[in-house]
Amino acid sequence: MKNKYYDLVDQTFDFPQDEFRTEDGELIFHDIPLMEIIKQYGTPLKITYLPKITSQIQRAKRMFNVAIAKTDYCGSYNYCYCTKSSHFSFVLEEALKNDINLETSSAFDINLIQELYAQQLVDKDIFIICNGYKRPQYIENIVGLFNDGFTNIVPILDNKNEYYALDKLVSAASATAETALPPMKLGIRIASEEEPKFDFYTSRLGMRYSDIVSFYEEQVKPNRHFSLKMLHFFINTGIRDTAYYWNELSKCVNVYCDLKRVCPELDSLNIGGGFPCKTSLAATYDYEYMAEEVLAQIKNICTNRGVEDPNIFTEFGSFTVGESGATLYSILDQKQQNDRELWYMIDSSFITTLPDTWGINQRFIMLPINHWDCEYQRVFLGGLTCDSEDYYNADSHANAIFLPKLQKDDPLYIGFFHTGAYQESLGGYGGIQHCLIPAPKHIIIDKDENGEYVTKLFAKEQSHKSMLKILGY
Repeated sequence: MKNKYYDLVDQTFDFPQDEFRTEDGELIFHDIPLMEIIKQYGTPLKITYLPKITSQIQRAKRMFNVAIAKTDYCGSYNYCYCTKSSHFSFVLEEALKNDINLETSSAFDINLIQELYAQQLVDKDIFIICNGYKRPQYIENIVGLFNDGFTNIVPILDNKNEYYALDKLVSAASATAETALPPMKLGIRIASEEEPKFDFYTSRLGMRYSDIVSFYEEQVKPNRHFSLKMLHFFINTGIRDTAYYWNELSKCVNVYCDLKRVCPELDSLNIGGGFPCKTSLAATYDYEYMAEEVLAQIKNICTNRGVEDPNIFTEFGSFTVGESGATLYSILDQKQQNDRELWYMIDSSFITTLPDTWGINQRFIMLPINHWDCEYQRVFLGGLTCDSEDYYNADSHANAIFLPKLQKDDPLYIGFFHTGAYQESLGGYGGIQHCLIPAPKHIIIDKDENGEYVTKLFAKEQSHKSMLKILGY
């Protein structure tokens, strides 16, 4: 009778998979025996597996380079990592091993770039794409970096006032410079239309389609201090094979062609982020097809309009770092609350450690670490806080979750996988957690020259003293 947890997974998915397999009833993640990690560090536990970051970057570069060859595309491909996905030093250090560029979102991001430069992890030729609504400090930091010789910093204009503030500072710097400064590169973000299911029709970010060409001709073109190099396009759904996405991409490329006619120096199209990370063992996203189709559609429109193929920039955040992360818990107890609902209580909180699960109902790959050879049952997962939203009750492929039955004197451990993007920053890493639940330990896993995994403790479990100090005690 096939009633073991392994049987359930084997019958439901194509298993084992590249990053997941089992040995003796225990889960192996990227060839790492997770029960050994748990025995060494305990739970709750955050994990970052660094080699996955490099493999994702190389994968995207390979896919777009193959797509360029297949479509005879004449522009170049430029990979940017958006730092907001994970600002941790070990993430940036790993990503920067792969000849990438960076995308920023706020003033302190520029300070982060300065620190990377001080550590000789970036040079002044790197492209730095500056997105977001820019307050005065952000603009000052951008111009400061430009004055220091970072000539490939590209502020993406969200609105006209940002241009005027930049112009004031750049003009002042140019007037006092001992040698002539090159023009600052600029980009303009399109205020794209969102899907009808959204609460709004037009993104709050960027400029209206109809304003872009006239704004360039009236303001940027006569100004010798600037050179418009990039048009930026992004929609909240990301890159998807839907009529809606292709329609919005087509509108964007046509604006690029209109702008190129009056702005010869324009040479780059930034299609933002949007490649998803895998959130289910049943994931079917065809990355190779999408990369090829995006380039084919851009090329087709540009050819029909008599415009050169633009250089392509992408800003992959979740795709870069999401699949490197995992969060491990132990099951403390079970509670039968009625005839149908059995609760497994974890030793932490979903609200504090995986805030996307309750904030936007994000699903992650959830698997047991041990007891794959035991019978399973339907359960709900509950967190430690007294908040009614601190629970997890469904996977992305089903409206229920199943886990092995608890065994006497042998705890069950579970893992949420591909959690490496956004969760620490949204959860307020190092700060005050809901109900004063401590932030878990965080370890980094890498491979040595022999291909053996090595671990390093990045952060201990948060202490009561650190929390009380923040609170003023």
